[in-house]
Amino acid sequence: MQKILVTGGTTFVSKYTAIYFVKHGYEVYVLNRGNKEQVPDAHLIKCDRHDTENLKKQLAAFSFDAILDITSYNATDIEDFVSALGTFEKYIMVSSSAVYPETEKQPFVENARLGENKFWRTYGTDKIEAEKAILNLVSNAFIVRPPYLYGAMNNVYREAFVFDCAMKDRPFYLPQDGSLKLQFFMVEDLCRFFEAILSDKTDESSEKIFNVGNEECISIRDWVRLCYAACGKVPDFIEVYSEKEFRKFFPFYNYEYKLDVSKQKMLLPSTMPLEDGIKRAFDWYKEEAHQKEVNKKPFFDFIDKELLEVRK
Repeated sequence: MQKILVTGGTTFVSKYTAIYFVKHGYEVYVLNRGNKEQVPDAHLIKCDRHDTENLKKQLAAFSFDAILDITSYNATDIEDFVSALGTFEKYIMVSSSAVYPETEKQPFVENARLGENKFWRTYGTDKIEAEKAILNLVSNAFIVRPPYLYGAMNNVYREAFVFDCAMKDRPFYLPQDGSLKLQFFMVEDLCRFFEAILSDKTDESSEKIFNVGNEECISIRDWVRLCYAACGKVPDFIEVYSEKEFRKFFPFYNYEYKLDVSKQKMLLPSTMPLEDGIKRAFDWYKEEAHQKEVNKKPFFDFIDKELLEVRK
């Protein structure tokens, strides 16, 4: 039984990761401050990752097969945490596609130039610094760069917003003609990729940085259709061509990009079809208790107040 440490373990990706590895027979430890409900059968290490002296004491007796660092957002997050760790075999850090400048040639490849992306700004540049820190401090570190993540436990108001529109029988206000394409990756596939890295076959590979995601992108119009279909509905689209800001009524930036996932496919040849993944996401979201876990934005308020002229 492999012993792994997951940072976080209480929200979306880190929580799903902890649950996934518990279910798959790993001995799972989670590191968080103990302020939220914990994953059953995962062992809590109650500490702030920046409380290095306390964390050193708590981790002194532990040796881990892997560290799954879901919650590093800047170099300090890495430096403080790594300085407190004892022995471990592999370290996987979740980074982001936001490290690629929007001006770089697409699809983005792992060795492309990194830099500020005007849509993600400091989120992306901070992730770049976190990547540099882990590569400098840990010899057997792996970096994973996902696009938009989705699935059960997603607390970001993305697919959940479309589910709400469908369940309320509302028309969907589509930015322009809806041809903008997005790339997704289901959180379960992310966990399956973590497992692939933890397997022995990665020892034979010199690859340390991986783009991950579904190979195919999808238009936002078709993505909305899939979300409505998961609810048993068909969307009535209203196209918005005004200068209204995308993010006021739609959960993504007006930004199209694609990651090259060729290296991912060497370890994870197939991913879950988006249609199936969205159905699973809705199966989780349709429970009322789960709807309260999502950080909802006032999209409906903006639509009802600012887009009336479009509806007319």
